Amino acid sequence: MTTIRLLNAEEARNAIPDLSAILVDCVAGGASVGFMQPYETSDAEPYWQGVADAVESDANLLFVAEVDGKILGTVQIGAAQMPNQPHRADLKKLLVHRDARGKGLARLLMQAAETEAAARGKTILVLDTATGSDAEAIYPRLGWERVGVIPDYALWPEGGFCASTFFYKRIA
Repeated sequence: MTTIRLLNAEEARNAIPDLSAILVDCVAGGASVGFMQPYETSDAEPYWQGVADAVESDANLLFVAEVDGKILGTVQIGAAQMPNQPHRADLKKLLVHRDARGKGLARLLMQAAETEAAARGKTILVLDTATGSDAEAIYPRLGWERVGVIPDYALWPEGGFCASTFFYKRIA
């Protein structure tokens, strides 16, 4: 059974071990999500603590996908924006553990994030992803519009420059 949940700050803090395991797995699998290899659980925990703090301050929304009670996927909405962008949010860190891919978790997480963002008055979402990655193919299938590519935007976790593709989606 799969469940998608929006976590509060306490739930986010309690989920740090599972969230850390997902992030470590994704970085080990080559996902360009901001971190470099080698990447261990002890590296991931401070990141997730910061996310939990952002949830507590309403700057972030944190969603998880649970399969039979175990967290195997996550996505965030960066809801806090500058005063001239109250209608916009950033979709961040769509992560699914490699053992759970192909089960539709990314699609379910994206649907939940888009629905909640719209309920909070957001009308447009933006995201970036590594050009040429498996993740890049997900977004057009979910109705996201490709804007363009910036070369050498980031690094792959094992090193070397990585281009990033930017997308947006109108949700209301």
